[in-house]
Amino acid sequence: MAGWNADTAAGPVGAGTVTLVEGSSFSISAANGDILPDLPHGVFHDDTRILSAWKLTVNGQPLEPLTAETKEPYRALFTGRVPQSDGYADSPLIVERLREVAAGMLEGVTIRNYSTSPATCTVSVSVEADFADLFEVKEARVQRRWEETRGSDGGSLIISATWNDLRKTVLIRGSGATAAAQGLTFQAVIPASGSWSRQLSVLPAGNGIVPRTVPGPASQGMSLSDLRRQEWVAKIPRLQMTNRSIERTLRRSYDDLGALRIEDPAHPERVVVAAGAPWFMTLFGRDSLWASEMALPVDPSLALGTLQTLADRQGSVVDPVTEEEPGKILHEVRLGVSTGLALGGKSVYYGSVDATPQFVMTLGSVSRWGFARDTIAALLPHADRALDWVRNYGDKDGDGFVEYSRLHEQGLVNQGWKDSWDGINFADGTVAEPPIALCEVQALVYSALLSRAWMAHDAGDAPLAEKLTAEAARLKGKFNDQFWLPDRGYFAVALDGRKRPVDACASNMGQCLWHGIVDDDKVPLVAERLMSPEMFSGWGVRTLATDMGAYNPASYHNGSVWPHDNAIIAAGLMRYGFVDEAQRIATALLEAADFSDGRLPELFCGFSRDQVAEPVPYPTACSPQAWAATTPIMLITSLMRYDAHVSRGGFWMDPALPESYGDLHITNAPLAGGRMTIDITAAGAQVRGLPDGLSYHREHRPWLTELLAQAGLGTGGTGS
Repeated sequence: MAGWNADTAAGPVGAGTVTLVEGSSFSISAANGDILPDLPHGVFHDDTRILSAWKLTVNGQPLEPLTAETKEPYRALFTGRVPQSDGYADSPLIVERLREVAAGMLEGVTIRNYSTSPATCTVSVSVEADFADLFEVKEARVQRRWEETRGSDGGSLIISATWNDLRKTVLIRGSGATAAAQGLTFQAVIPASGSWSRQLSVLPAGNGIVPRTVPGPASQGMSLSDLRRQEWVAKIPRLQMTNRSIERTLRRSYDDLGALRIEDPAHPERVVVAAGAPWFMTLFGRDSLWASEMALPVDPSLALGTLQTLADRQGSVVDPVTEEEPGKILHEVRLGVSTGLALGGKSVYYGSVDATPQFVMTLGSVSRWGFARDTIAALLPHADRALDWVRNYGDKDGDGFVEYSRLHEQGLVNQGWKDSWDGINFADGTVAEPPIALCEVQALVYSALLSRAWMAHDAGDAPLAEKLTAEAARLKGKFNDQFWLPDRGYFAVALDGRKRPVDACASNMGQCLWHGIVDDDKVPLVAERLMSPEMFSGWGVRTLATDMGAYNPASYHNGSVWPHDNAIIAAGLMRYGFVDEAQRIATALLEAADFSDGRLPELFCGFSRDQVAEPVPYPTACSPQAWAATTPIMLITSLMRYDAHVSRGGFWMDPALPESYGDLHITNAPLAGGRMTIDITAAGAQVRGLPDGLSYHREHRPWLTELLAQAGLGTGGTGS
């Protein structure tokens, strides 16, 4: 999940970093709450760093960190102490910084004096704002220099900057402060055994217009972020589990997913999922679709909003600079300055091979959850244009497979989900040359064809349903013929530019199971390979087997463990009846979450659990990150075999939760405008509150292949 002008991971943000996120704003700081200018720290709003340094000192001393607790995804309490200048260890002055990120930042500073004498202190906050573009910060290449002016007005500091015809402003306020060019200063007298508190705010402003209001922090009642979270909690399922650790992880997932919601400025009623913090707080095709698909049982409207927003930006012309093509679904939207410069003034980049078929697949999934028929029907022309892209642009050489080769030298070299430059390689470690046809992309196309075929059948268009079903069946046959490596017992990760199978043993084939494109006779061998010591680390399935030439446990895509990848693999194993294997993967990941306060990161290193007793963090992993946040949801719902198909009159569930998970009680679960209650105990499963006309089926939801076969449209094998 890289930005398009570099397929490398971000630079390290430093140890003990605290990231807060709310919508499209986020902050990154050190463990004591300071934002350090020599690291990629800052407060970011609309892809611009509005604060590049924020250092609090008391009597000239920086704070010694004691603890930093994230209260909500957007709020943290930093506790530190003021070091004694004489070198004695204990200090009577404890400083608390309660920080909240919204459209800017609020910080309440409280100093507590645990001495029997009053303390006189000079409290200073030094401030810098470089207005750097997000990509410049991420890649440590801030080069553009803005012409900066600073002005102070009582307790306020205004920093403005211009570059060409752009103007950016940030306003820093402090109640009772004296403002000067470098920051704000307070003179404090803290009573013996007493405390002193002040409120600071940082507000962005466009074109010199300074906002006059700011939401209050929790200490003054509910902030706008709190209200937004309260609305989110009211509309999503509530759960209780005997296994408190898994319950905490799921609740953390819900919270993070809520904080990663962003609105389409042109359609505030549409809520979409941003890809992840800190570097990807924007709409991505692949990530936002996957995360919202995985979150369907929590809030199906997220997937609908994501589809509608992507449909509005669907490609219409051929543009090699942005890699736009008619019918193509975007990779990434950006708001910043340098991205526009890199892309000839454009802020949308289309260099993704999988987002387009995935759009059709997700529309098929959303259509089952009970939205109005005309809402779904309005998106069908976009699905048809997406399939036209698959045939005309995705498969440029007409061999029946969708492949990619970047159209622009600044575009991504690799355009599947493993988008690092060296992410696709042979067993000997040689990097594959484009055009590259990825195995899981063919599986996505298979799902897209079946999804559109079923929607056509449902709407009474039998000829289209028949045509698409036959197309899917041909693709499945070709895929199993050309990607299968009979001497290895697994699928090639890709075909390279010379149509040679790229023979590395990679996790991608595990995702193919979810789509149902794998022939039944090959599934046991795939499952065995995925769970082998070379692939399964004990914390999850690695992206690349340990006996491959490019294997590196601390790499981005060549041996690391990605939670979302594992969630899709586990769901695929469940689909083919490999319940024990799916349970092992789910349990390993949920145990891994315990080591990071219930929050799974974007990825972690692939070291074996036998070798290292804790999951090893990947230094620049995003956290929270959308498809990692939705991973626990997909793991649990897959083991529950939890799914809906409203037009078929039902809710399906046939739980296979491990005994160690205990009982599960869910209320307020959304379905077709109603709310269900679900109880799973050792005695069995119960569902109450189903909307009228819907019934509970104690089995797996019929796959699309089964439904199409019942309709007289054969596809062959276990499908999606």
